Amino acid sequence: MARFVLVHGAFAGAWLWEGIVGKLEAAGHSVETLDLPGSGNDHTPLEAINLDTYAERVCEVLGRREEQAVLVGHSMGGMAVAQAASRCPDRVASLIYVAAFLPGERQSLKGLTELPEGEGDHVQATMVVSGEPPIATLLQDDSIIAFYNEASPEKALWAAQGQRPQPVIPFVDEAKLSEGYERIPRSYVHCTKDQANMPALQRRMIDERGVQRVIELDTDHTPQLSSPDKLVAALDELARKEVPA
Repeated sequence: MARFVLVHGAFAGAWLWEGIVGKLEAAGHSVETLDLPGSGNDHTPLEAINLDTYAERVCEVLGRREEQAVLVGHSMGGMAVAQAASRCPDRVASLIYVAAFLPGERQSLKGLTELPEGEGDHVQATMVVSGEPPIATLLQDDSIIAFYNEASPEKALWAAQGQRPQPVIPFVDEAKLSEGYERIPRSYVHCTKDQANMPALQRRMIDERGVQRVIELDTDHTPQLSSPDKLVAALDELARKEVPA
């Protein structure tokens, strides 16, 4: 069975994975989650946060065990896992992107959202950026529309209320991808009702970045909440193809 390391996206924290950890473990896998710097319960100073510090945190978690991991990135977490896998590729058995930003060399999250296929992204349309270093905030109602519109009202409200302001520098930092990263198998969970990372943009990244396997879910940006059983089944299937039982 696989060792999963799950990496959350913008405005969130490790708490976003709570509903599927036990389900993955019941399927026989081991699961680790983490808070990226400045997210969840982590309080790294804002001026120290960038895409490299995200990658450093992920590699730190990967290095706690000798076993290679199936590294999963959700949303902005796709940028973090790509950079981490470039930094410590020998610790990664495979990569799974869940409604995630999947960069090429020198691409940033912001740059990806500005591609024609990114038009209609509710996050970029509604988030407010302020301060220096800059942070982004989203109103509760906009968060629910962007991220949780297929979840139950109770789950959507719980998640929106758990969000924190998001450091902006990781949005604009460009990915620096290594040869080691390029050799790691990549899979994608494509969410067809996404209003944060538009389905057309997901498909363009899948087509351009050499993704070997794709599973489509008819759900919103956060299947952890709206379709947890379907997401667990997808992760289990994709991991088993790379990590034999």
